[in-house]
Amino acid sequence: MFGRAPKKSDNTRYYEILGVAKNASQDDLKKAYRKAAIKNHPDKGGDPEKFKELAQAYEVLSDPEKREIYDQYGEDALKEGMGGGGGHDPFDIFQSFFGGNPFGGGSSRGRRQRRGEDVIHPLKVSLEDLYNGTSKKLSLSRNVICQKCKGKGSKSGASMKCAGCQGSGMKVSIRQLGPSMIQQMQHPCNECKGTGETINEKDRCPQCKGEKVVQEKKVLQVVVEKGMQNGQKITFPGEADEAPDTVTGDIVFVLQQKDHPKFKRKGDDLFFEHTLSLTEALCGFQFVLTHLDNRQLLIKSNPGEVVKPDQFKAINDEGMPLYQRPFMRGKLYIHFTVDFPDSLTPDQCKAIEAVLPPRPASQLTDMELDECEETTLHDVNIEEEMRRKQAQAQEAYEEDEEARGGAQRVQCAQQ
Repeated sequence: MFGRAPKKSDNTRYYEILGVAKNASQDDLKKAYRKAAIKNHPDKGGDPEKFKELAQAYEVLSDPEKREIYDQYGEDALKEGMGGGGGHDPFDIFQSFFGGNPFGGGSSRGRRQRRGEDVIHPLKVSLEDLYNGTSKKLSLSRNVICQKCKGKGSKSGASMKCAGCQGSGMKVSIRQLGPSMIQQMQHPCNECKGTGETINEKDRCPQCKGEKVVQEKKVLQVVVEKGMQNGQKITFPGEADEAPDTVTGDIVFVLQQKDHPKFKRKGDDLFFEHTLSLTEALCGFQFVLTHLDNRQLLIKSNPGEVVKPDQFKAINDEGMPLYQRPFMRGKLYIHFTVDFPDSLTPDQCKAIEAVLPPRPASQLTDMELDECEETTLHDVNIEEEMRRKQAQAQEAYEEDEEARGGAQRVQCAQQ
């Protein structure tokens, strides 16, 4: 059944942990475990590792089959799968042994309730919402404990152990992967939906039909505060789906900022794009900027100031409000683009030259200029040009690789 028997190894450690002889009776084991487990329980300030070892030793020695394997072959045999051993939660073993908490009150390490899953909802917001703050009412459906049966699922409060999973709530399926390979997969029992119990058809609660929960509509008011960030979470604790013997999870809204046609946000700062004509860039400009709260800001240059292409200017305290410090704000940066004319008439050139600083004088004589070759400038999209050249280079490289491969194949054939 077990194949070749493993070599004998230490088979006294578990007895020493419990402080009993190898021929100890079940009553002796229970008394020893009871005394040592209470003394070493972490809730009473005991050593957690010692408490774990006690549970492991008692779990093996209290099971006649596991004890026989341990006495013959030692701890290694149990670890190799001969009957299993020592794999359960020590607090569960303690709880099942005593049938409750011997210390009175609630124990944080007793039979802990599992926590329900959080429900995550994305919430789209505009940049105006994050700048000004807003409140949104959202209607959601969720499961709540049935009040008629108090989450029991039955009129009498009784239930039976599920025959399909023997009350564990889980089933194991085996899949053949190959001639000598199998895969074990654990999944919730489909007969009891992972609860481990079934309810008689006639005894089912008329309100929840044995499901233990019913659906309800709930309206949540989500407050988006000034200065909140894209990706920030707003949490409603304990508002997710309820289930019996489960700590209810949270509903979490994750803010997703929509793109704005004019403003861009970077942290607590705002960026605004504005294009000037060449005349405005050289001679001064003035324009009205409508902010995210609809205030009208007058933006103008200083007398005699020249704005260069791709230049940035900043206005203090006109950026985003700081989260939970809304009276403090970041900066508003304005990025200027200068729109140059496509061409000028000769008269315009003369008029501009008359007022602009003179052109730098040529360092070459007329004779030297006559010896130079004339060239022609063409408009070009440099990004498109670089993409085309890269594609040509890649194509040439692939052709070269193919040619090399063919030559190698020819050489091999000749050999």
